[in-house]
Amino acid sequence: MQTPIRGLRSFCFAARTLSFKDAANQLYLTPSAVSHQIKQLEEQLGIELFERQTRSIRLTAAGKNFYDSVSPLIKALEKTINEFSQLQENITISITLPEFFASELLMPKLSEWTADHPNTNLQLNTLKTRKELTKQSDLSIVLSSSKPHEGVVHELFSLSYTPACNKENWQAWHKNPFQALNEVPLILHKARPWAWHQWAEHAGIEDFAPKQIIQVDSMFGVARAAQQGMGIALIPLPISQTWFEEQWLFNFTDMPLKTKDKYYLVQHEPSETNAQLELFIKWMIDTFKHLK
Repeated sequence: MQTPIRGLRSFCFAARTLSFKDAANQLYLTPSAVSHQIKQLEEQLGIELFERQTRSIRLTAAGKNFYDSVSPLIKALEKTINEFSQLQENITISITLPEFFASELLMPKLSEWTADHPNTNLQLNTLKTRKELTKQSDLSIVLSSSKPHEGVVHELFSLSYTPACNKENWQAWHKNPFQALNEVPLILHKARPWAWHQWAEHAGIEDFAPKQIIQVDSMFGVARAAQQGMGIALIPLPISQTWFEEQWLFNFTDMPLKTKDKYYLVQHEPSETNAQLELFIKWMIDTFKHLK
């Protein structure tokens, strides 16, 4: 019971490499220190573990049997020590996501995760378009009309788009909404330049001839433009629900445009060894999948 663990580790490394020098390099020791530790172990056991030759070593029969018995125990011990050591260290999870998703959905909920996982650091990288997507992150939130092919993909929820404006424009035009579409600037995200025409077709408007269309390069910019009275915007639901609940925006009509657009959570690399990442993925799915 007094056998030092370091002697057992030196023996296992030397048994695997059949070299005191190679074992010493892996253990950051000198070859003489490894040889000395193994010699002490042999004296305590009362058996020879290695046959020592001028430039090589090899296991004795007893040494091989001892290695087969001890090696799994040493590996299990090292794994346990590593796991407990990692619990004391902060783990960083990086996620790339659209800025509108971050501001309207993730940020209001994120305190729930951080309170329960104080030893997990989060690195959030926001972007305006999918072209900026980077696989350097552990995870990405992707808005797409088809399921992404890269990584492990989890579907979160679908989007529909509804015409919306601020209170002043709603009061001025809600009784004549179709007339307003020809008089008031129409706002949309530049990634969907034909979205208003798709909406008009869905609504059964035959002579759709908007006076002016304004394209904005971020969904947050689209919502803010409508809120500030610039015109009528196509706003995504359910992601923008807070804007309507707080009466920053008003539904201009009751005819939303349903699309194939969905938000997906993409895991770029396997994470079997990262328990915190797996927990964060599960939290993201449980938190946002109900928005379907």
